[in-house]
Amino acid sequence: MDFLSVNRTLMIATYLFLGFFIANHTITGATKPIGVCNGRIADNLPSEQDVVSFYTSNGIGKMRIYDPNQATLQALRGTNIELILGVPNGDLKSLTTSSTANDWVQKNIVAFSPAVNFRYIAVGNEVEPSDPASQYVLPAMQNIYNALVSANLGGEIKVSTSVSASLLAQSYPPSAGSFGATSSTYITPIVSFLATTGAPLLVNVYPYFAYIGDPQNIRLDFALFTAQGTVFQDGALAYQNLFDAIVDAFYSALEAAGGANVELVVSETGWPSTGEAAATVDNASTYYKNLINHVNDGTPKKPGKAMETYLFAMFDEDQKGPAETERHFGLFSPDKQPKYNNISFS
Repeated sequence: MDFLSVNRTLMIATYLFLGFFIANHTITGATKPIGVCNGRIADNLPSEQDVVSFYTSNGIGKMRIYDPNQATLQALRGTNIELILGVPNGDLKSLTTSSTANDWVQKNIVAFSPAVNFRYIAVGNEVEPSDPASQYVLPAMQNIYNALVSANLGGEIKVSTSVSASLLAQSYPPSAGSFGATSSTYITPIVSFLATTGAPLLVNVYPYFAYIGDPQNIRLDFALFTAQGTVFQDGALAYQNLFDAIVDAFYSALEAAGGANVELVVSETGWPSTGEAAATVDNASTYYKNLINHVNDGTPKKPGKAMETYLFAMFDEDQKGPAETERHFGLFSPDKQPKYNNISFS
């Protein structure tokens, strides 16, 4: 074979390899880190088995549940759906006893693992520093973590808690984000625990509530990802949507609390379809579609770093309240009919 033939053969082989590599890595990179919360405060929802099947048929590979519902855990066996398993706030006190935490882990995690793909344990949801239950969050987290380690699951399943933006004493500009004196006593030891164990902080991020709370100063297009160009500049960082601004304020607050290496997972975000100002089908559809298309881009503070994000929620929940909007955050109606067109979860 002459020199040109050898080079031609090598060139063809190189192109074939590069084509295969790029195609496969493009597919992998295009996968969106999107999950959906499976709230069940309703009396008209499909069965747990039907719900899990519905996740699978819609290509949703991540789920959050708010308690260890045994029927849901059974239905999740063998599906490989990644799960955030919640510990209800009312159970926190009992889990400050190590034997109770061990029993909880054995019953709700060990009994289902590895058939159920547990990703995070959310120990409490939106517990405020002023809530009497706040004193139980960290001890419960520590006990559940120790029980997982004893079961040889400590490296696979991360223990965290889910917090709301109300913990931020300052969120504007995002670079000045901080938890403040009121929240710091509560959250700083939790941040230290997360940093030590390599777990993320779970944050519930709702541009909708920020917008309706201050519509004179927060633009609707900024909340819906539809603003054209930069809305405000924070040093070298340009912000075009409110979601990024809230997330980056949390990152800054973590840094100030000694958690610069702690990652964030958006454990809830959503937009209601009716019930109050700006709660419309059009706005909700716009928010969800733009958010799903955005999460792989990262934020100005963490560009290119995909943000694992859980949409709230799978179905409308007719027993939530007291605000009417609380009953209309679902992506689907309880009869499994989509409320919005052309939303892709993958």
